[in-house]
Amino acid sequence: MKSNIWTIIKKEFARFFGDRQLIFTAVIMPGLLIYLIYSLIGTGVNSMISDSENQQITLQVENMPESMSEMLLSYNSPVCKIELKSISDEDIKMLENKEVNALMIRFPADFDQQVENYYSLETESIPNIEIYYNSANIASKMIYEKLYESIMSFERGYQINESSEEGPTEKYDVATDSIDSMIWSKILPMLIMMMLFSGVMAIAPSSIAGEKERGTIATLLVTPMKRNDLALGKIVSLSCIALLSGTSSFIGIALSLPNMIQTESAELGLNYTFNDYIALMFIIFASVLIMASAVSLLSALAKDVKNAGTMITPFMLVVMVCGLMPLMQESASENPAVYAIPFYNSIEAMTAVFAHKLHWGFVTITLGANIAFTAIATWALTKMFNSEKVMFSK
Repeated sequence: MKSNIWTIIKKEFARFFGDRQLIFTAVIMPGLLIYLIYSLIGTGVNSMISDSENQQITLQVENMPESMSEMLLSYNSPVCKIELKSISDEDIKMLENKEVNALMIRFPADFDQQVENYYSLETESIPNIEIYYNSANIASKMIYEKLYESIMSFERGYQINESSEEGPTEKYDVATDSIDSMIWSKILPMLIMMMLFSGVMAIAPSSIAGEKERGTIATLLVTPMKRNDLALGKIVSLSCIALLSGTSSFIGIALSLPNMIQTESAELGLNYTFNDYIALMFIIFASVLIMASAVSLLSALAKDVKNAGTMITPFMLVVMVCGLMPLMQESASENPAVYAIPFYNSIEAMTAVFAHKLHWGFVTITLGANIAFTAIATWALTKMFNSEKVMFSK
């Protein structure tokens, strides 16, 4: 039995590694395309941030205290206009809707007096500062980061609230969405799934439907080899080759992420940890396995490679729809049952990783569900190889 399976595996490896074009299409191209696409996205985002440095923004200040006036007025420049005004709820709503490029800071009317009372121990109340910004507006977020650090330096210099590094400043991000979550955690999972699918599409149909079209599958089926050995050999070999495609894609992602997140003008919070990379690698490998299994089943049902391509196209559309789902929701699902749904679970798991919301429990469910589906697909493929009607259909 083992020798029969190994014979099929060697046959598939010889067919694959003997075709340079197939190696490039299935192994090299996915990782290369991901690297190029992600690097271009990173370049575009950094260019957008660079352009925002020259974008006009208004720094609205309510009750500017004398002690901070010099620091605040230092931000006055051709691209940053200081405006002294009362900040209303309507102003904050306009900032939330991105109708204005602004940053708003509100001081108590007697801020300097409250500071003096705090130092003289007349009160334990620390004067509060409120900052309103919109992280989905790059210009607003950039000026916020610079101003917040300046205020922190002021508070540390005057030893306000020594026990807290944050100080008495309240930060309010009024954004209803964010640039990093929109780009990195919503679009990237779809691109990854499509690249993985293209790699699987390059190898699976020709391995099974191609065998039927050439008539070589009949030769294999009339040998003393057991049909389940043939099915297992096909699945194992295709899975190994598909894992090479997955490895290529993972390497492309790992190499391109630094290009995507590098920026000198703003911190987007896109620094991924070692655990994030490991989780992403597991998710990619499990996704490739389930794709190879599903495409193998469809190829076994097809009459030839062309027919296999026709049958697989609707399946590819399903994968694309799953990839678009994160665009219709605010964040990755918190429902464990979602991570048991094949294909969609990979999208949700990757969305969580890119959004810095890695949950190993959900990743484990995703891996278990995909491996279970692969086992079921292997059993189903064995049944198909045992069916003369399926294998010799015209």
